[in-house]
Amino acid sequence: MSTFEGVFVSDPWLQSQFTQVELRKLRTKFISARNQSGTVTIEDLPPVLAKLKPFNEVSSQEDVTRMLSESYPNMSKELDFEAFCRVYLNLQSRASAKLGTSKTFRTTSSFVKSSTTTLRHSISETEKASYVTHINNYLAEDKFLKDYLPIDPSTNALFDLAKDGVLLCKLINVAVPGTIDERAINTKKVLNPWERNENHTLCLNSAKAIGCTVVNIGTQDLAEGRIQLLSYVDVKKTPELAAMVEDSKEAEELMGLPPEKVLLKWMNYQLKKSGYKKEVTNFSSDVKVKDPVERANLILEQAEKMDCKRYVTSKDIVEGNGLKLEKTKCSLAEMMSDDESTSREERCFRMWINSLGVETHVNNVWEDVRNGWVLLEVLDKLAPGSVTWKQATKPPIKMPFRKVENCNQVIRIGKELNFSLVNVAGDDIVSGNKKLIIAFLWQLMRFCMLQLLKNLRTHGQGKEITDADILQWANKKVQLAGKSAHMESFKDKHLSNGIFFLELLSAVEKRVVNWGLVTKGETEEDKKLNATYIISVARKLGCSIFLLPEDIIEVNPKMILILTASIMYWSLLQKAKVDEEDRPPEETPGATEEGSAAMAEASTEEGVTQNENKEANTENVEGNS
Repeated sequence: MSTFEGVFVSDPWLQSQFTQVELRKLRTKFISARNQSGTVTIEDLPPVLAKLKPFNEVSSQEDVTRMLSESYPNMSKELDFEAFCRVYLNLQSRASAKLGTSKTFRTTSSFVKSSTTTLRHSISETEKASYVTHINNYLAEDKFLKDYLPIDPSTNALFDLAKDGVLLCKLINVAVPGTIDERAINTKKVLNPWERNENHTLCLNSAKAIGCTVVNIGTQDLAEGRIQLLSYVDVKKTPELAAMVEDSKEAEELMGLPPEKVLLKWMNYQLKKSGYKKEVTNFSSDVKVKDPVERANLILEQAEKMDCKRYVTSKDIVEGNGLKLEKTKCSLAEMMSDDESTSREERCFRMWINSLGVETHVNNVWEDVRNGWVLLEVLDKLAPGSVTWKQATKPPIKMPFRKVENCNQVIRIGKELNFSLVNVAGDDIVSGNKKLIIAFLWQLMRFCMLQLLKNLRTHGQGKEITDADILQWANKKVQLAGKSAHMESFKDKHLSNGIFFLELLSAVEKRVVNWGLVTKGETEEDKKLNATYIISVARKLGCSIFLLPEDIIEVNPKMILILTASIMYWSLLQKAKVDEEDRPPEETPGATEEGSAAMAEASTEEGVTQNENKEANTENVEGNS
């Protein structure tokens, strides 16, 4: 079975511009561009770039040569792979402009403007004005940003302010307070490139942790206004929403709806109460009016009278979003509540799955995995080629046995990956057995982490990484740094004060921990301060983690393992990059590397073809039954 092997660059911002599929393909093209001396220069690029999208759609090889010469007077300059990626992005933005599209190809953040590229997501003045209003309203009293606010929406001050990453981090906390420990944000008046990258990395990893999709992220993915509105549209957090359902079946359906659908359902509920008979099915054409300007002004006037400052009315706040919870509906709200630890685990796995970039977006793990489809997508992502798509059925699935077939294949693949699944069948997932679903997802997350470590540590030579290896690595790293903390196991209760992880983070990157902010971790409050700081510092380095401070304080062994493994992965990744940079060109096995990269590209193209055929295959399965 093939395993995932990543392609990485040293700049986190640049890494975030591409998917792994794109990086592998670019790596192949970069290798194919090598000249007789084994190097790549800018003048070697036109034949290669002219065959890639979007250049092949709008430019000839001569056009590419001209654009390169205009941007890079020294055409004989040698390039490494990272520089090649930057050249690609630069030309990509120019090709985008030539196409006349308002949407650029593979942008990261509409707010982040890098000095290394002219690439910027194009947004309308109205859109920008909305962002600016949101920022001016919510961050006017922020100690750091108040000197830069209010922003003038008629200028590009928004982009200039956002490029150091501080604003983006602050907005994440506006969306979900407490996500980022602001002590971990670099807030000097003048930041160096490394400090800016740390802020951007902290922002992106934190955005993933609150449910944003940051695979090929665009304006919508860090649209803070949207996050602010919808982050708490959740049945468990707002049990008053149970007033909209009549029975347990409707309650289960409500739990599985995405926030936008819940909001739409709430809107129709309120309209029906007021006597409005027409159902609203979307937030675009269904809410258009004949005189939008006059109607919009009237709405704003009424909102102002109600002191509507945070997108809701004072009445909504008092009554709970306009929903009064009747006693007869209390049982439904209680039914939808999980114990705290189970709820935390559901959140963790939901955010992790959504961060992988699979096609299906998970809104509620307990409901969304029951047809098996999203689990098959995740397995295919982590173990390419493991899923037999011809034997899978894509939702919506009408026949229950098709769900069982999907889940049976999930269990079969899990056993092939050596998961512990004794006496577990597909029907257990279909029936929504939370204990078994958590056990499977945990093994899936652990498999993902261990595969990443295996690929880095042994360069694909096959040595398996164990939990004991991770424990030993962490203790040795802290010991070599001259620190005294020690971790007996991932269940070690002494870990609750956070000191070990702060010493481990300091050991892998000395400058990242500000010890003046660290407490002794003796009280619950001090433990919480250390735990929140640990999570933000780890994300600031580049660790993609989804645990909460409570997981550290309570020493949740599963989350402690993933946290340690994530730090280990980051550390080994830095070493791998240094080793690759230090390797002389003549020692690079060019033919082998090119062959390997070509195989990766072929595998990627095969995967794309498989995905294109997947929908066609699965759509026909149920119909042919």
